[in-house]
This record gives sequence, structure tokens and C-alpha cells, in this order.
Amino acid sequence: RKLILTDAGKVVLKYANEIGHLGQELLQVIAEKSYSNSKTIFRLGALDSVPEQIGWEIAQKARSYGDCFVSIVEGDQEELTTDLLSRNIDCFISNYSGDISKDKNMNSKSFVKASVSIYGSKEFLDCKNNFPKSLNNQPMILPTHHSKLRHDLDYFFDSKKITIINELETQDTALMKIFAAQGAGLAALPDIAAQDQVQNSTLFKIGTLPNIKEEYWIIGSKRTIDNPIASKLMKSI
Repeated sequence: RKLILTDAGKVVLKYANEIGHLGQELLQVIAEKSYSNSKTIFRLGALDSVPEQIGWEIAQKARSYGDCFVSIVEGDQEELTTDLLSRNIDCFISNYSGDISKDKNMNSKSFVKASVSIYGSKEFLDCKNNFPKSLNNQPMILPTHHSKLRHDLDYFFDSKKITIINELETQDTALMKIFAAQGAGLAALPDIAAQDQVQNSTLFKIGTLPNIKEEYWIIGSKRTIDNPIASKLMKSI
């Protein structure tokens, strides 16, 4: 007793969805006055796992394309994907692209691959000796299991026969840095995420993990009327 769309119904649904999206675009164009020479609003999303430095650099790049107001929101991949497809944001930064390449309404572009290193507070400086074997039986602060980086780290530790103490897990890079700086354990972080803490000596680089990279993507959607800032960003990054 279930209902199934006919071929004609599927066509109607496709057009209905597009009409809804175009209506939302029209309301945004009118609300933002995108048809005039006024300041363009650029809405950028970012995952919690994306370092603040990357968000800052993308925002600055967007501002270099013209007079615009940048609004940044955070969320998980599912939330930001929904916001993108419903036209609530113009694009977002992620550390994984998932199955986006299979979605005809979305596109993604890799723009940086960052080296990953182990960082810790001053009390862990001895771990620099005989790295990475020195990580054996050390407390670690790791990203959660749904991230590609976590799988790469687990594989690395298993292949090197390194047993770690999983002290805590979080996908929020900022929290990882705070816990590591307080001495809760060693953190596996992209080098770009730990620059400020290394400079002010709240975190110390213990060693770089060979052949492990954290890749970042800018993800956008196909629209009838493109945000000019988002369009330039997707083309040039």
C-alpha cells in the first residue's frame, strides 16, 4: 500500500524543486539588492574541524574580489549541505568531500593539503626522542571516527605497532588545541591549525606524521543566479 511516482511525476517533482529553489534565489536577490552596485553579501559555512586560519584566509580572499560583507556560520556536514542546497549559504569549507561529486547540484574543489603533526604541552617534549615510537602508551586527543584523518591515524598507529591511550575525541579543532595546551594529552593536528599556539609556546611540535595529510575542500552548488563572490572563489581557488 505504498505510493510510487510515475515517470511523469518524477519530471514534475524535478521542476517543482527547481521552481522552489529559483523562488528562494529571487527573494535573496531582492533582499540583498544584488542587482545594484550595493555591497554583496557572501555567506560562508565551515565545519568545526576546519582550522580558524583557513576560514580567515578564505574570507580574506572573498573580500579581495570586491566590496562584500562576509557572514560565517559553523555546522556539521549534513547541516551545511542542507543550508547550501536551500540557498542559506553560498558555499562551505569541509575536510572531506564525501559523495558530493555524484550530486549534479553540487561541486567541490580541493584547495589545500596540510601536513599533520603531533602537538603537546611542554611536559611531552621528551616524546621528540625516538619519534614516533615515543608515542607508545601516551594519552592522545583524536578526531572522531567519521573523519578521514581519524582512519589515517588509526592505520598509522596499527602499522607502526604503537599503542596509544585514547584520552578523548572531538571534531572541534579549537577544543583539541585547548585540551592539548592544558596537558590532557597529545593532539594530532594539521600544521596550519597550530601555528599560533606554537608561536606563543602554548603548544610544541613533537613530530610530523609521514604520509598523512588533511585535505580541505570548498563546496558550492549550481545556481541559475550565482553569487558573484562565490563564483569567483570557486573558479580561482
